[in-house]
Amino acid sequence: MEQLFFRGQASQVCKSKRTLLCCVDMPCIMNEVTFLEWTHLLFMDAAHFILQPFICVLWCVERLFIKASAGRNRINVLDTVNAITKEVITFSNTTFINAETIVDFLKHFREHYDLPLKIVLDNTRYQHCKFVIKAAEELNITLLFLPPYSPNLNIIERLWKLTKKKILYAKYYETPYKFHEAVTGFFQTINQKYNADLKNLLTLKFQFFKNENALIYPA
Repeated sequence: MEQLFFRGQASQVCKSKRTLLCCVDMPCIMNEVTFLEWTHLLFMDAAHFILQPFICVLWCVERLFIKASAGRNRINVLDTVNAITKEVITFSNTTFINAETIVDFLKHFREHYDLPLKIVLDNTRYQHCKFVIKAAEELNITLLFLPPYSPNLNIIERLWKLTKKKILYAKYYETPYKFHEAVTGFFQTINQKYNADLKNLLTLKFQFFKNENALIYPA
């Protein structure tokens, strides 16, 4: 690319007319689910995508300037990934995600899966609270909370990177409606359109650091 006078440059923001203003296997997870044949293992997390420029680095002759949308509108996405099939199940809204949202999501899983169910998730307050833990126990769902500050142990973090790469990086959405439509449309077709990407990206291999005490622990 350098021979063609391309350089790796970070894109920049320009205001629109509307504005004018290491990888190793992770044995601790597999130890929690010894017999995957009769246990469903899911990874769960929420992301909050904001209508703003997503800067990236790309090969270009001249630096790319991306229009910046007016206002800060956002859409919330709550996802789970099946550790084996890589199936993605999505819930989204434009208000907020709280403990009640999580419980409703768990009830949906209990109806969707008839076998024992284990979910790996982080320690976000609305997930790691008595209300959610009690509901999970009543639904016979085991919650496996990750150690603090360890997003690298949740494969769904790679899904968020894929989302940004496909529909957000260096993209301009003129209105909140178009932005929401792009996000929801992506997740509605992700299992069919990006199945190969999911299987290649969401493997049970993790980068983690030398901390023998950093183990997944049940609720």
